[in-house]
Amino acid sequence: MRIYNSLTGKKEKLTKPKGRPLQLFVCGPTVYDYSHIGHGRTYLAFDIFVRYLRFLGWRVFYLQNITNVEDRIIDRARRKRKNPLTLAKSFEKKYLEDIKRLKITSVNRYARASDFIPQIIRQIRTLTRKGYAYEAKDGYYFDIAKFSDYGKLSKRTAAQAEDAVTRIDESSHKRNKGDFALWKFVKTKGGREPAWDTPLGRGRPGWHIEDTAISESFFGPQYDVHGGAIDLKFPHHEAEISQQEAASGRKPFVKIWMHTGFLLVHRKKMSKSLKNFITIRDFLKKYPPEVLRWIVLSHHYRTPINYTPNLASQARASLQTIQEFLEKLAVIIKHKSPKKSSSLPKFNVSKVVKQKEQVLHRVLQDDLNTPEALAVIFSLISRFQKNVWSLPKRNAKIIKEFIESALAIFGLTLRPAKVPKKLQVLARQRELFRHNKQFTQADALRKKIKRVGYEVEDTPFGPFIRKAV
Repeated sequence: MRIYNSLTGKKEKLTKPKGRPLQLFVCGPTVYDYSHIGHGRTYLAFDIFVRYLRFLGWRVFYLQNITNVEDRIIDRARRKRKNPLTLAKSFEKKYLEDIKRLKITSVNRYARASDFIPQIIRQIRTLTRKGYAYEAKDGYYFDIAKFSDYGKLSKRTAAQAEDAVTRIDESSHKRNKGDFALWKFVKTKGGREPAWDTPLGRGRPGWHIEDTAISESFFGPQYDVHGGAIDLKFPHHEAEISQQEAASGRKPFVKIWMHTGFLLVHRKKMSKSLKNFITIRDFLKKYPPEVLRWIVLSHHYRTPINYTPNLASQARASLQTIQEFLEKLAVIIKHKSPKKSSSLPKFNVSKVVKQKEQVLHRVLQDDLNTPEALAVIFSLISRFQKNVWSLPKRNAKIIKEFIESALAIFGLTLRPAKVPKKLQVLARQRELFRHNKQFTQADALRKKIKRVGYEVEDTPFGPFIRKAV
């Protein structure tokens, strides 16, 4: 399997570790608000990635952090007059609820930043001892001038980093404008700001040091894959590389860096002021979780997604097409096969499905190309859609098993649509009218069924009711 490495700008072979699981760390949320569908895009992409590796027989340990100590949490808690850690815990709970509803099940461990203060202190003291960190009036900072490789991930120089210094690291006490905070001294006595008494002084960790302290605790100073959204490449991931490689003296910190593309709404970054901010839970009020997963699957994980309601409608229609095809195959499998029909082309169905399976895995192993994988499934459906009712039971079973196993790789399980009992009765009545050649009455019932959003398809096995597209 080959994965695009953001550090080298090339697709590289993902090597299966010997005697241990593949180690994957993905940056989790800063829990000061509800998670939005952009977060969902990233976490679904890595869920799919891990599911596929495990399908191939790989052992994977997937670690995700929870940032529950950070400026935005403190600012929001201050406005709401709440304890920051309490506020963070409530939004952490909501985040995990959203993850469960999205059916993201691949994460082995969620690690809360506040649970790793001793490890954070130890790493900062190592950096200070080695000359990469220094104490200032308001805390400890990483001196980017001391780390010659700073900028190698984002392809920025130290000077460019200084021009793009982030709000959370602004300070007049730093040596260089681009230096980032490792430890922040508490600002007020008796305030609501979370703080710990440590050998460094009373304070709290900076944003970047949390992740390397956590990942080192589980994986050591070097590991296999680090993932996250593209907007974390700088400064966050750049800072992580600087911290860990400076502290350990080992390179590379991570073998492969994976970054997911942006999710825009109507081609603009999500913003509450623009009223295009869509939380995961608001999305799930309108659509089933499979719709967001399908949207993610239908875009390569590195490409941007421009979300619109029409995109969600297209995703729902695509899922419905597959679901209906699987239901038709289930009908064929359940009943005795009809007489052979000349309308069905002669070919070896097992061979065709085997070829599709080979293509599916080839594109997935080429940097997890899920859009091409979906195209393989649809090409198989298109090949048999027209003559589906002429398929022998054995062939229907082969096709159905392949499609369902392919969807399962992606975390998709499509269940048959529930048809109201009243419509089932009407369909049986219509079938009786047709049998008695009472076509006017039969057509009237067909129209009645259509008015409530369903269609009836006449098949060799009886009426097949489906939702109108």
